[in-house]
Amino acid sequence: MPVRAFLEPFSGKTPATPPVWFMRQAGRYLDEYRALRKTAPNFLNFCYTPDLTVEATLQPIRRYAFDAAILFSDILVIPDALGQNVRFEEGVGPLLDPVTDRAGIDALTPEGVLDHLAPVFETLTRLRRELPDETALIGFAGSPWTLAFYMVEGRGGVDGGKLKRMAYGAPDDFRALMTKLEDALVAYLCRQVEAGAEVLQLFDSWSGIADETLFERWIVEPTARIVSRIKEVHPDVPIIGFPRGAGVMAADYALRTGINGMSVDSQVPLSWARKAIGPEVVLQGNLDNQLLVTGGDEMDAAVRRIKRTMTGRPFIFNLGHGILPMTPPENVARVLDVLRGPDGGED
Repeated sequence: MPVRAFLEPFSGKTPATPPVWFMRQAGRYLDEYRALRKTAPNFLNFCYTPDLTVEATLQPIRRYAFDAAILFSDILVIPDALGQNVRFEEGVGPLLDPVTDRAGIDALTPEGVLDHLAPVFETLTRLRRELPDETALIGFAGSPWTLAFYMVEGRGGVDGGKLKRMAYGAPDDFRALMTKLEDALVAYLCRQVEAGAEVLQLFDSWSGIADETLFERWIVEPTARIVSRIKEVHPDVPIIGFPRGAGVMAADYALRTGINGMSVDSQVPLSWARKAIGPEVVLQGNLDNQLLVTGGDEMDAAVRRIKRTMTGRPFIFNLGHGILPMTPPENVARVLDVLRGPDGGED
């Protein structure tokens, strides 16, 4: 089997040029993706059509030769598979019929989740056959707290008040929801590994709204249980967590969840993360995605600074969050040139 550079940091290796991939590396900033997207009537249909999701996943690999491909899907396929009404509106984003009480939670049906998500597993199996041998394949899902955010709030772009009031005010109901999500996620992610995923990432995009109590109870503890249960079945599969917006609580998350890697957002200095989090946890990040939009000397300097800061530490270069739709594709190519070039460590 060829050496996959992306996997080396998880065995403690620190190559001079770190492996690299970008969150949302497949998506609307690419002309070829926008053309492909027009072939499906809606976004969920796109996500459940392996011919389209395989092609979308491969597009940035052809362009940029990233060290890893990430499955093209969406975190909200889980609530959709549980029976919640999920839809995506152009210019608005995801909209869900909110789960507001115990009756709504009890109506969620986990029994058919894996059958519903069979197209995702087909995509992974096909990708492992079609990807270059040197390219790793990442599977992913949303973490329970972030999925619950969308399921209870009914949309993104809000402050999470309904979610937090349920977590604080109706803890038994909220635990019932989180338990269903944990069980579904363990089954889903284990099946992703069986279908071809070599690494898993858990996205907790809304962890930044939780205070210390909620963060411990509904982010750290559920993540630790999910990681432990997956490791019982697939002990050698690295799991990356992304507690976006967690700030200093990210150190506790890294220490206590059992993850193998942690993605760091752009608001957390890598110099702090390197000191606060032991080398047994691979750090990943954290170029500002807005800087990727603007490009230029400032972007080049940031790439070099990140690389220099993380020299000698198991590390994966990435963004602090996903590529934005207005990103010029040539800026992505420039980051890779700077990172991989002979002057990548010099200002």
